[in-house]
Amino acid sequence: MEMSKIKLALGLVVGASLAMPMVASAAADQEAAMKDANNWAHPRGQLNNQGYSALAQINKGNVKNVKAAWTFATGVNRGHEGSPLVIGNMMYVHTAFPNNVYALNLDDNQKIVWSYFPKQDPSVQAVLCCDNVSRGLGYGDGKIFLQQNDGMLVALDAKTGKKVWDVKNTDPKVGATNTNAAQVIKDKVLTGCSGAEFGVRCFIAAYNIKDGSLAWKAYSTGPDSEMLIGADFNKENPQYSALSVYEDVNGGNKQGGSFKKIPNDQLKVGEKDLGVKTWLKPQAVKDGWQHGGGSVWGWWPYDPKTNLVYYGTGNPSVWNPDVRPGDNKWSMTVFARDLDTGMARWGMQMTPHDEWDYDGINEVILFEKNGKMYANHMDRNGFVYTWQADNGTLVAAEKVHPFVNWATDVDKKSGVPNKLATASTHQDYNAKGVCPAALGTKDQQPAAYSPRTGLMYIPLNHVCMTYEPVESKYVAGQPWVGATLTMFAGPDGVMGGFTAWDPIKGKSVWYNKEKFSAWGGALTTASDLVFYGTLDRWFKAVDAQSGKELWKFQVGSGVIGNAFTYGNKGKQYVGVLSGIGGWAGVAMNLGMTNPTDALGAAGGYAELTKYNAAPGGGALNVFSL
Repeated sequence: MEMSKIKLALGLVVGASLAMPMVASAAADQEAAMKDANNWAHPRGQLNNQGYSALAQINKGNVKNVKAAWTFATGVNRGHEGSPLVIGNMMYVHTAFPNNVYALNLDDNQKIVWSYFPKQDPSVQAVLCCDNVSRGLGYGDGKIFLQQNDGMLVALDAKTGKKVWDVKNTDPKVGATNTNAAQVIKDKVLTGCSGAEFGVRCFIAAYNIKDGSLAWKAYSTGPDSEMLIGADFNKENPQYSALSVYEDVNGGNKQGGSFKKIPNDQLKVGEKDLGVKTWLKPQAVKDGWQHGGGSVWGWWPYDPKTNLVYYGTGNPSVWNPDVRPGDNKWSMTVFARDLDTGMARWGMQMTPHDEWDYDGINEVILFEKNGKMYANHMDRNGFVYTWQADNGTLVAAEKVHPFVNWATDVDKKSGVPNKLATASTHQDYNAKGVCPAALGTKDQQPAAYSPRTGLMYIPLNHVCMTYEPVESKYVAGQPWVGATLTMFAGPDGVMGGFTAWDPIKGKSVWYNKEKFSAWGGALTTASDLVFYGTLDRWFKAVDAQSGKELWKFQVGSGVIGNAFTYGNKGKQYVGVLSGIGGWAGVAMNLGMTNPTDALGAAGGYAELTKYNAAPGGGALNVFSL
């Protein structure tokens, strides 16, 4: 039998096209690499963000035989989010701060071919939220792209590791940093901005892949001209662009009050500059939108048929909602933008006038069904959204779990949630039993999609909180939170879960409990396996159709990294970065013991010390048959 036939018989796909059709671009090498399932050339596998691989050598019948193949100590103990890249026989591994990069030769016992050690001011660590994390690398045009925590976007020669160009994207002196993976799409590399907890007005930016020159920048708040919002924005769904979506009832945020949804036929639409007009009074300094937050740090998919890129914006600054009445657009929003110009096609705000830090920042996943492209998003607010991808028409928006109690439902026409007075927050009032907690039903850990089952596979937090807004003054470069929190397990006594979700019907197909939040990103494969990691150090494989646990291996530290897979010399490998950290693990790593430390994570995740030794123990763990 020919070698190619042997590989196919084993389930190792050679040259199989998983990606949507690509157009010629500067990143043609990335596009070619993604067509070969043996590679992992994008932070989420493909430009559609599905976290899916066509490899199937490891399957439900033999996964029980999977064993550790090799490990790589990163030299950094904590905060290992994201996953490596694999292109051909080369693997590119990133670390949390100081954001080291290693190029490993998979054909030569993982020999280090080159390494890159950025020179960053250690003080940057004090500005990062939450924890010293980095979510990965980008690849294209013969370059590896690293978005450093200190705001420098760096292009490295993929063969030598030499710096080709760099550009300063954010300024840590005012609290603006970066934790996102650089996203390579066609002739551009996209990056974002972190810093809502420091009163930073954030953005998404596109740089030309050849030389690092700025192609466009779109802010999350402010006038339409700076947000790149034109006359055709939300053309098919003008109700998304309403001046206000709530009527102030009983004093709004005040104890016992809430916000009542304005009827759809009474919404005032068609006004410009909503990113200014929906911030109704000045905050500590200037108008609220000028320090409006709206961080951008997730994973962003792209549809070549429409040329649209999708992403979410984070919470508004400050966490105290009393000092920023109004919808606070366009924080907490999923946007679709034209890749070439940056102009927004559509956008829907999921949590208008956020009162709980329910970032809208989680990844968007594109999938096709019955000839239509859809965009799916598991929001921190506890609702799972599915839109028609080209125009933003809302198809489904349902609670991922019944414990979500800050709103009853989401209006399918306007996208506006019906808030409950019992969960409303107010300065110096301790709102108790609010579900989910500020870290949401899902935080940074990306979900995955299987085109075989048509289901999303979502790692979940199952955490509730008490939330008390407090007075806080803006000082440039200093934390500006304005709230104290405690966190605790949800009503069924666990802090996490993992679910298979039907994105069209808007319902769970199966749900597994986890003792702690499932903080590691998911991977699906063509053999109907789903891989993910947990904070108590387990790396697991479950049946995509039933949720039955089929295999697990306990690694050296809690997992907040994303599962990935690749093929080399006829063998499939799966892997994950370990090294606990992120919001859930930062308190343990830093020895915080007050229940309100780390914005409540210290109390909520105190038991992690029974399963992890601080400070982490960062390593890349790779497995095979």
